[in-house]
Amino acid sequence: MAVFAYKAFESGRAAVNGTVTADTPRQARDILRARGLTIQQVWRQRATVSLSWLPKPIRRRHTAEVVTFVRELATLLAVGIPMLEAIDTIAKQHHGRFHAVLLLIRDRVSSGVGLAEAMREHPAVFDELCINIVEVGESAGTLETALERLADFKERSLRLKNRVASALVYPCLVLGAGVVVSIFLMTFVVPNLLATLQEAGRPLPLATRVVQTVSDLLLGWWWLIGAAAVAAVLGAGAIGRTPRGRWAIDKTTLRMPILGQMVRKQSIVRIAMVVSTLMKSGVSFVRAIQIAQNTTKNLVLRRALSACEKAVYAGSDISEALDDTGVFPPMVIQVFAAGQQSGRLEEMLDRLAEDYDQQVATAAHRLTSILEPVLILALAVMVGFIAFATFMPILEAGNVL
Repeated sequence: MAVFAYKAFESGRAAVNGTVTADTPRQARDILRARGLTIQQVWRQRATVSLSWLPKPIRRRHTAEVVTFVRELATLLAVGIPMLEAIDTIAKQHHGRFHAVLLLIRDRVSSGVGLAEAMREHPAVFDELCINIVEVGESAGTLETALERLADFKERSLRLKNRVASALVYPCLVLGAGVVVSIFLMTFVVPNLLATLQEAGRPLPLATRVVQTVSDLLLGWWWLIGAAAVAAVLGAGAIGRTPRGRWAIDKTTLRMPILGQMVRKQSIVRIAMVVSTLMKSGVSFVRAIQIAQNTTKNLVLRRALSACEKAVYAGSDISEALDDTGVFPPMVIQVFAAGQQSGRLEEMLDRLAEDYDQQVATAAHRLTSILEPVLILALAVMVGFIAFATFMPILEAGNVL
């Protein structure tokens, strides 16, 4: 089955737009005619598009839509609404590709396929964590509870991601403004002011000659500088896509002051939430660690989880396996050890996630507090140096200095 979008007219000549699921365009037209519509146009709507060639930040994962879908589906199922009717109700609230995905899922479920299996056909929208939790919930007959846990996790994960992103927004804006202002001064203001001084033949101070050289480079070789910047970005992206390059970048990131600790703790929060959510849903620890690896972006931590999984599968204690990796802080190792001994690992991991979540928030605030004055000071020094180097020869020419 596929999703077809259409434009048509009702009996009262009112224009209507919408989507319909069918095997072929002809079948879609037949369905619309059976509804009493006069068809103007029918075309196939692609539910998902392969975006693997794009950098990850550019790909759209429909994260917010997935959170809303999972939460609303859990609510509707909990009050006794049938699965197909619940998906239909939720689909009416969405548009675009996600709406098409929900229609395809609804069609697959109506044909007898499980919800998890239908979601597995759209990996660009639903990650492995979603699919596994839904699958476990369907097998145990506790789908509503599993969906509620999944929604809780997704909402917490989204808040954590937004908190870190928000902390970096202002410093990035200041840095971008500094670059734009500097380029404007060097390419428009400085050449016009120094043109008269060059015609007078007076010797220019050293600071002015430095600024003039940079200005000439920007004006005469802007295409080469732009090409070099693009090549550097593409080269860094290509290196980051190789295992060795990704490992070096992730390892360097973890060693950075403040930012490294924030990235490490953010990853640990996500790992703890994933493992806790999966184990509460009935997934074994080894399988939960496998899924947590796929949700961990940092390659150093991912390989550490892989080593831990193999060690636990071979019979080692969880805490010993984590300690042998040399990546996780002592507090994390102690929490896993206490949770394993007491049989309350899920509860312990929830507490660990809450504690580290607060620490990430504190670190994000601290990072912002440090970066803001540093960037503002750097911007002031840069603009001030350009202004000083530009006006100093003018003042000298007027015998002010």
